[in-house]
Formats: sequence, C-alpha cells, structure tokens
Amino acid sequence: MNMKRYFTSIVCLAAVLTSSCDSFLDTLPDDRAELNSPDKVGPLLVSAYPTTMPLMIGELSSDNVVDNGGQYGTSLLQEQLYLWREPTANDNDGVANLWSNCYTAISSANTALETIEFLGNPKNLQPFKGEALLCRAYGHFILQSVFCMPYNPSTAADEMGVPYVTRSGKTIEAPTDRGTLAQTIELIGADIEAGLPLLRDNVYKQPAYHFNTRAANAFAARYYLYTQQWEKVVPCATAALGNGGLSALRSWEQDFGGISQVSDIATVYASEKKECNLLIQSLYSSAAYVVGPYGIYERYAHGTPIYKYETVMPKGPWSEHGGLVLPNFILANNQKNPFPKFLTNFEYIDKTSGIGYAHVVYPAFTTDLALLARAEAYAMTGRYDEALADINAWIESHSYNSKVTGAKPLTLKALDKFIEGIAYQPTDVRYSEQRTIRKKLNPQGFTVAKGTQENVIQMILHLRRLETLHEGLRWQDVKRYGIEYAHNHAGEPSKVLTADSPLRAIQLPADVIDAGVKPNLRY
Repeated sequence: MNMKRYFTSIVCLAAVLTSSCDSFLDTLPDDRAELNSPDKVGPLLVSAYPTTMPLMIGELSSDNVVDNGGQYGTSLLQEQLYLWREPTANDNDGVANLWSNCYTAISSANTALETIEFLGNPKNLQPFKGEALLCRAYGHFILQSVFCMPYNPSTAADEMGVPYVTRSGKTIEAPTDRGTLAQTIELIGADIEAGLPLLRDNVYKQPAYHFNTRAANAFAARYYLYTQQWEKVVPCATAALGNGGLSALRSWEQDFGGISQVSDIATVYASEKKECNLLIQSLYSSAAYVVGPYGIYERYAHGTPIYKYETVMPKGPWSEHGGLVLPNFILANNQKNPFPKFLTNFEYIDKTSGIGYAHVVYPAFTTDLALLARAEAYAMTGRYDEALADINAWIESHSYNSKVTGAKPLTLKALDKFIEGIAYQPTDVRYSEQRTIRKKLNPQGFTVAKGTQENVIQMILHLRRLETLHEGLRWQDVKRYGIEYAHNHAGEPSKVLTADSPLRAIQLPADVIDAGVKPNLRY
C-alpha cells in the first residue's frame, strides 16, 4: 500500500532557508488574494498551523517501541527513525515534510503580522495578531524540539537552534544561520508572551481549531515546562484547565465505556466537542496505519514486552479505583497493542490509482496534559501535596467506577512505597521481565532529589507516557530527563541512546543541508 502523500508539485524542501528558493519565498503559501483588508486576515491564519507534526518521528525514536522481528513489515522511514539513522525517506511523516510545513505555517503567520502592521495595527485585529504570534512561536517550537538537543540552560548558548524567521520572505533573503538554541528558545518565549494577552475567543466560530486562550495557555505551560521555568507553568496550566478546573479533564469511562466500534474511539478522542481537547489540528499523516490496528507496519511498534511491563499493563495505584479504562480498549495485536487514537480520512485525488491524501485529526493540546505539566512543576518546586492532588485527579478521571468504589486518594507515603518497590529498568534490557516503569533519570540542566521528589516525578512521567501513547511526545520526556535506553535490532547488537547522545537531535532534511544550513553533528 502506498501511504505517501501525493504532491502535484514539489515544494522547495529547503523552505525558507535559502535564497535559491526565491520562488517559494516570493509566493504566498496559498492562492489567496492580496491581503488588503481586515476581514481577510483571520482566514489566512488557518494556514498558520503546520499540517505535519512529529508524531511518528517522536514515537519511533522513543522507548515506546521494540523490534518485533524481520518477519514483519516496515517502511524505510520507520527503520531509520528506530535505529536513529539519518531520516532520508520522503514520507508523509518525514523530516522534509515537517520542516517545510512548519516554515510554510510560519510564513503565513508572518504575512498576517505584516498585513496587520500595514493596516495600521487596528484594535479589531489585535486578537489575530496574538494568534499569529502564537502560531509563529509554535512552528519554531516544534522544529527546535525535533532538530535540536534538549534544552539545558548551561549549554544552550553553545547548541545550535533553528533559524527563527520573522518576515514573510517576500523581499528578503531567507536565513541559513541557525543561531543558538538559547536564542531560539528566547524568541519563542517572546512571541508567546507578546501574543497571549491579545487573544479573544469570541472572534472564532470554531475555537478548538485556533489558539484560543486556553489552548494558548496550554502551549505556554508546555514551553515553560520544557525550559525549566517551573513557577510560570502553574498559572498557565491552571488557565488551560479553565473555570471548570478538574471537571475539564476527559472522563475516560464516560467517553469510551460504551464504545464498541474502533472508528468511534478515534472520533471521540479527537472531537472538538470535548472540553478536554483545547487545540485540534488536521494533519497529513500515515499515523493511523503505522500505530493503528492494522496488519501492516508491525516490525517497529508498541510490542508486547513494552505493553506488558512498561506502559499499559504494569500494576499501578489505580486498581482500587476500578482500574484504568485504557487497557480495555487496547486492540488484540501482539506487535502493536494499539489504542486507536487516529482514524484515517483518505482524500482521493485519483481513485483508480489509489492516490490521495491521508489525513488524521490530532488534539495537540489537552486539559489532561496541562494537568500533568502543572503536577510536574509542583513536584519540581517541592509542592508535593499539590502535585499529588493532580496525580489523583488524573487517576480518577482515567479509571472505572472511581467514585462508586469509594477508593481513597493516593498518599505520598503510598506513592513512595509503590515507586521504591520497583527496580530501575536496565539501560540495555536482556529479558522482557527486566522492563519496568521506573527509569534512571539524568535530567538535562536541572536536578531531581532522591526520595519523594524523584518518586513523584517517576509517577508523572509514567502517567504522561500513558496519556501520550502513539503521539510522539514521549520522545520529549526521554530527552529532557536524559533517560537512557536501547533499541534492539534482530541479528545486531542493541543500540544504546546515552543521556548526552547527539542522536537526540534529529538530522535536518538533506536538501536543507545542501542549501547551506549547518547539519547536526550526530556521531
């Protein structure tokens, strides 16, 4: 089956990063008319959200997958990502598409900002200015999270960032200078902090598809979390939860308890009608085929050793709450063990040839992840009781009959006992039974104290691993916490990803490197 996205023309893969792409820079990202009036700015921002996300880049690179054996099928991109090789495959979910689509979205955001400035920066366009700034920050945030080393305040000034583009490129040469990671992070933060106060939800007919105020606060919380600004995480994550607070979390029993159709699970999971889904993106992606309940792409996947001992099936402090809902909706497939979050909507260009676009709908920011960001920030600032309250809220919302059973909330004493009763997983696992949910942490640029602080962090990391299964975000946690692990490969010695390995920065697209942008030094 050919899962590649069909292109009628090849967009310059160096995107906005080389003057040889003048035709790309001089052409607006779509066929819209010249922007000369306020009512055209809002619709433009629909194209300021990337249509490719690092779902598969992150998932295949992370510790959520194993090699099930050469008897199962795969793709070139999946093998390259799993083995941390140069990802040269041109695929829906590959680095070339991610790079070009993020910079195309950034170009749309910059065009909107320039139009607002040209029109005199009127008051009625301030919400769209805020959205454009958030979109520009978001595109660069995604790029640096994939193509840069994990943020470490003590080394960020020496690490390469990504080119931060602040003009649409119509009259200027595109930059090839990546700058430093510190500079990239600072510019992202400046755009977030400038844009957030300008947002107004009443300008959107469908707020869930835009950076509404709660989605933008969830983004800010994640940015502050990844940049170790713990105190700033809490108010943003709280704002993302909204006035309803913990009632805004997804109720897994209510959402999935009565579902029997696989397609219905994916539809409910990504529904814009669910308060928990703060920002929804429509993507070109083969994710539903790769991680979904299909007998294809089964070699590198969420195999039984991971599923049974590290993610879904290990005992947790929720059994007396009725048990997690998640395990009951993992479909029978020993190689993938999928929870069907994604549903392919295939848009045919040529039905006879089977050519078209594979779409998935993705909730990029949710209240549940905002809650876990807040819990982590609480834990990192020694506010363990508040972190524990958020952990208990997550357990209750993800469990069966939690209120009916009358189960008592988890205590710090019980949490300490639970985590400390689990052995650390070896870096290079030789037997499946050696796998555990407890990993040795090597935080990048911050410290985690032994005892209660580490135990609470271990629990939060495990909850987030469950929450983001198949979404690629686990890769960011293993980068931030320097978690070391191995990828086994049939017939070859295991490959170990060390805490400071340069392989934690994915290589840039080949065409971008050829255009003069400095590559990552991965070996």
